Amino acid sequence: MLPVNPPTGDPEQVSELLAEWNSGNRDALEKLVPLIYDELKRQARRHLRHERANHTLETSAIVHEAYIKLAEQRDVIWENRAHFFWLASEIMRRVLVDYARGRNRKKRGAGAEMISLDTGLAAGVRPGTDLLELDDALKKLEEKDRQQAKVVELRYFAGLNVSETAEALGVSEATVKRDWAAAKAWLGRELGPGK
Repeated sequence: MLPVNPPTGDPEQVSELLAEWNSGNRDALEKLVPLIYDELKRQARRHLRHERANHTLETSAIVHEAYIKLAEQRDVIWENRAHFFWLASEIMRRVLVDYARGRNRKKRGAGAEMISLDTGLAAGVRPGTDLLELDDALKKLEEKDRQQAKVVELRYFAGLNVSETAEALGVSEATVKRDWAAAKAWLGRELGPGK
């Protein structure tokens, strides 16, 4: 069970608990959750900010679903705190995409979930871009350039800054900035007006 109002832990303690979890200590996850819960909620709110206004999934539901999927991770070697939050964000995006697909199946394809992409991600992306279209575009970007797709995941969905993204990917900040600019331009072309 996830805590309602957990304390916030320091990054060093989070990294230590991730290392314990890596070495097989399943209790480390139970100690980790209260330290990361607030950040997971912030990530879920960032994801929902890009959804339609009357979305029926709530922040807590997304966090709980992500927690379950994170707890099921057996083969992941947690490199650092940023790596953990990147995977958590990716899982949250998957939860929303799966939810959108389920709703679309129920509606037989009508009324797809809409996502509003701010200008910070992709200048020129048409307003009201469909969440499923964005997911498809990110998959295409990953096929084209895996690192650029990861930069989008970390910067846009996980909310990491340039420095944190560079650390998570093991690259320089200049590389992150270059990949971020290229990915935004590519997504703008892929999802822009007239598409």
